[in-house]
Amino acid sequence: MANQIADASTPNTENFTVKRRYLTEREVEQLRDTARKVSRRGHRDATMILVAYRHGLRASEVCGLEWHQIELDQGRLHVRRAKRGTPSVHPIRGDEIRALRRLRRENPSEVHVFVSERGGPISPMGFHHLIARLGKAAKLPFAVHPRAASSWPMTATIPAPCSTISATRIFSTQCAIPS
Repeated sequence: MANQIADASTPNTENFTVKRRYLTEREVEQLRDTARKVSRRGHRDATMILVAYRHGLRASEVCGLEWHQIELDQGRLHVRRAKRGTPSVHPIRGDEIRALRRLRRENPSEVHVFVSERGGPISPMGFHHLIARLGKAAKLPFAVHPRAASSWPMTATIPAPCSTISATRIFSTQCAIPS
């Protein structure tokens, strides 16, 4: 029994790994910068990532966002949650308001905030593919991949001993060895 306790506290790589299930603001900013540079619809993609990150939206929630849910003058976003979540009202910051106003000017007659090149709303799977593509293009030290049930978008697993990121909500399962 005493040996088991001693073995459990013996330092090893597993004991020293730090896991986090989210992306840092800096990593999200890297994704947004990459979206602006690499994507055909860079502003739309960067704004989509920003809104999903700041408000903790699932892919289906950000893709289903409609203009009537956004009050740009009052700086409020009415969020309809999926999966039995509680609807809520979130404040919108100045940079988000400016980005959303620009999107509104570009697509004045659209019902959905984030529309595809064909004029319909972007699909959640399209958002997943976008995040995966941008994660590779940003050369983040982990892979970005869709994750079905997560509590904030995008999941990452950063290699140290681990490896891989998910994006239904921008999340990260990061493994790193502390210094």
